[in-house]
Amino acid sequence: MLNTAQIQEKFKLAIDYHRKGEIALAQSLYAEILANAPNHVDALHLLGVAAAQTNNHRKAVELIGKAIALRPGNPAFHCNRAIALNELKEFDAAVKSFDKAVALKPDYHEAWYNRGNALQELGKFDAAAASYDKAITLKPDYPEALYLRGNALQKLGQYEQAVASYDQAVTLKPELIEVYSNRAIALQGMKKFDEALAGFDLALDLTPEAPDLHFNRGVLLQELGRFDAAIASYSKALAIRPDYPEALYLRGIALQELKQFDEALACFDQATTLKPDFAEAWSNQGNALQELKRFDQALACYDRAIAVKPDYHEAYYNRGMALQELKRFDQALACYDQAIAVKPDYDDAYSNRGVLLQEMKQLDAAIASFDKAIAIKPDHHIAFANRGNALRELRMFDKALESYDKAIAIKPDYYKAYSNRGVLFQELKQFDEAFESYGKAMELNPDYHETHSNRGVLLQELQQLDAALACYDKAVSLKPDYYEAHLNRGNALHKLLRLDEALACHDKAISIKPDVAEAYWNKSLTLLLCGNLRLGLELYEWRWKREKFTSPKRNFPQPLWLGNEPIAGKTILLHSEQGLGDTLQFCRYIPMVAALGARVIFEVEKSLIGLLNDLPGISEAVAKGAALPDFDYHCPLLSLPLAFRTELDTIPSSQRYLKNNPAKLSQWNERLGKRNAPRIGLAWSGNIMHTNDQNRSIPLSSMIGRLPRGFTYVSLQKEFRDSDRATLESNANILHFEDEINDFTDTAALCDLMDIVITVDTSIAHLNAALGNPTWVLLPFSPDWRWLLDRDGSPWYPSIRLFRQHNPNDWTEAFKNLNSALLAL
Repeated sequence: MLNTAQIQEKFKLAIDYHRKGEIALAQSLYAEILANAPNHVDALHLLGVAAAQTNNHRKAVELIGKAIALRPGNPAFHCNRAIALNELKEFDAAVKSFDKAVALKPDYHEAWYNRGNALQELGKFDAAAASYDKAITLKPDYPEALYLRGNALQKLGQYEQAVASYDQAVTLKPELIEVYSNRAIALQGMKKFDEALAGFDLALDLTPEAPDLHFNRGVLLQELGRFDAAIASYSKALAIRPDYPEALYLRGIALQELKQFDEALACFDQATTLKPDFAEAWSNQGNALQELKRFDQALACYDRAIAVKPDYHEAYYNRGMALQELKRFDQALACYDQAIAVKPDYDDAYSNRGVLLQEMKQLDAAIASFDKAIAIKPDHHIAFANRGNALRELRMFDKALESYDKAIAIKPDYYKAYSNRGVLFQELKQFDEAFESYGKAMELNPDYHETHSNRGVLLQELQQLDAALACYDKAVSLKPDYYEAHLNRGNALHKLLRLDEALACHDKAISIKPDVAEAYWNKSLTLLLCGNLRLGLELYEWRWKREKFTSPKRNFPQPLWLGNEPIAGKTILLHSEQGLGDTLQFCRYIPMVAALGARVIFEVEKSLIGLLNDLPGISEAVAKGAALPDFDYHCPLLSLPLAFRTELDTIPSSQRYLKNNPAKLSQWNERLGKRNAPRIGLAWSGNIMHTNDQNRSIPLSSMIGRLPRGFTYVSLQKEFRDSDRATLESNANILHFEDEINDFTDTAALCDLMDIVITVDTSIAHLNAALGNPTWVLLPFSPDWRWLLDRDGSPWYPSIRLFRQHNPNDWTEAFKNLNSALLAL
């Protein structure tokens, strides 16, 4: 047992060892003292300090706590216990201990300093800065406190004050290397990028092997958009510290910005391997996969991110975008809604949700979603532009234009808004304004593929096909997998009758979007025009999947018949579709259906009921919109050629398959009166809403001015355009009976009383030819598929003679040949 003098001697020796850094010897002596004097408060305290110095912080808290119990008024005991609690990350308890220390000793600068450290760890930066201020007031030459004060001020966004604090710290202690990096970060916060970069470079001159310095320098360069330089900095950080997941992550982000998605993917993959709970890396790995069109793998990454961080709104948002690309719209909508549930002010989620709803054709809901995004962020230019797209689709053009203009006012260089604004003007037929908007979009971003394609569509509408092709070529050079450009390019080539090239374009579009109908439809039209009815008719069935097909699909519970099932003894509904000319052409198949033993119900336009009611094979004719009787199968009228596997040499073409009502014929014969010259029936224009009307229709003044004298010309049209009416009224050589033509029975009777009918490609051509009468059809350079190519007759109608344009939009040769034929009669 040691006596008091021996204990004092050993305590002095222990302190001497402790001061020399011989901690183990000091600890042994403190322990020996406490074995003999358990309440030796200084030995308890210093043994606790030694425990902290050897990283046994829990033991330190216990020992110093015993010392405090014996001597609660010693501020150093409270301070050192708090420092040990800091190391244990028990910051709230640490702050309480520091509070006791400074209460006992208000000028205790070390306690104020360390108290600031604990508060900073708790995210209480205001209180931390105040604590450092107190320490610095007590000890003005306190560089560590000045440095950490700068960190707290930086966290508060008080960058100028932070830089001032860092400057004071390095003035006092230039070798405090970590100050230089954080000072540069503060300068970056002040947007003083050149000074910040110089700061990082200075710090790296002092410590070139510091990975965090290279990392932070990369962050600055990335903010400046200098992605290659940022990648180089991250690479240096990783060369020093290969297991640096944050550097791998941001290197991946920079590679994404450079469109180097495979390389970015490798970075994210390494980051998540090193740090499996790195939610941001999982989410951005999903983004890279999404850019590579690997959507299912992207979804798996987003799921990992959400599993790690269930309230990760951006992962839900990105997952929604991937599902939207996969056309899994309901799931995508649920993801956007989940993102918004986590972050109710998530403006981008509302904006993308609006785009999705627009794609789902829920346009009012889409606009409401865009409005919500704008309410959250009034300068959300993308939401304004997308809102314009939805309003344009609703044909609310004034409001759409207002939205586009608002987007441009917010972001004058927003080329996408200009491009879509051009589409709006194009739809309004304001072509000069459309060109101006496209021009501005291209000026702002010459490499935006959609502008080139949209401009091509405008040029194509204006029949400038070669110029349109140049636009499409530019669009696909910028984005080789641009579906719409390949689609439109195929259309332009079709119109130029460069049909092999058109087919290649259709096939390219199909390869990009194999589930979208439009390219299949276009391919069917090209094949049919080439005379390939077998494959063309098969692809023609894709018409029912088109977004804007002229006839709505009939979703009957009864099965569709395409010639595969026996129908003898069954009732089949044949329903007309598309235009009146289509009905007149393809009703020829009805007797063939009846010949298979079926009872045929024919649903047809009311204006054709009187004419077609007595067509052989029809058991019952029903006007469209009337209640339908029971039936077993149904078939759209233009699917009958497919059902009968029609080829060019098997087209059912009789000289006459329609006939007139004798009473109606007599009535019109009397109305026409004495025949003074050969009667020529005329039809020069069709439905103005027809997609090809501008190519097929001819102004009456142009037609009549090209026809020879010596004939009686009779208008077969029931309706006239205003420009044509003036010609009719000023030309006594054209008979017209618009008010007396009630339906097609009247038109058919008039046709039967003509010597020849000259018509553009309208229903009149089909009506007259189906009656077996001489029918001369004027065709544009790129005709409808049924007229085929390079022939002056038609396998569909023996009585038809075709007069074709030799060059686009030029009727000269067609009328020259027609006039020669007329004069040869």
